[in-house]
Amino acid sequence: MNALSPEAAIDRIAAGGLVGFPTETSWGLAADAGSDQALAALRAFKGRDANKPVSVLLADATALAEAGADVSPLAKRLVEAFWPGPLTLVLKGAAGFGRGIAGPDGTIGFRCSPHPVASALAALARDRGVGPLTATSLNASGAGDCLTRSEAALVADTAIPLVEGADAGAAPPSTVVEATGPILRLLREGAIPRAEIARILSGELAA
Repeated sequence: MNALSPEAAIDRIAAGGLVGFPTETSWGLAADAGSDQALAALRAFKGRDANKPVSVLLADATALAEAGADVSPLAKRLVEAFWPGPLTLVLKGAAGFGRGIAGPDGTIGFRCSPHPVASALAALARDRGVGPLTATSLNASGAGDCLTRSEAALVADTAIPLVEGADAGAAPPSTVVEATGPILRLLREGAIPRAEIARILSGELAA
């Protein structure tokens, strides 16, 4: 399947389709995070448990407010320090997403990628009134991440077109921080070390 331009990719996503796109870490799978139909297709492709939440890709920090997310002063510190970058923030309060985006407790993971293709795709989606987009990995649930375009093409096969442009950055996975309470929790240490998160939070990070 031929690679899609960002504009053609958004056309496909707006119609309920799925698209593979590169980030600074690995290849992701974009769908309209507000569409139940698109999210069902995403879960079917990945073989993903319907109760497992799906992270969301944002164009920039202002999109958090647009999504209605509750952003505490501590979470704002992390956004200012690390976005765009390999940091996923788990927040409450967001609304308007399809079934399967939020976890059982109502939290949603938000990403803002510095990769030029991912960033352009997220911005174009917002400009076109599509999404936000999902930021889950392209691979099947439980399988290894797709770090190169050739790996992504093998997984996508003829079912999922890939966006044209630069390859994924193959950096370590994003660091995941839950920022729903007065003390933030590190859920996964990835590309951003725990020590860097703790430094920005001045000790307001659970042990």
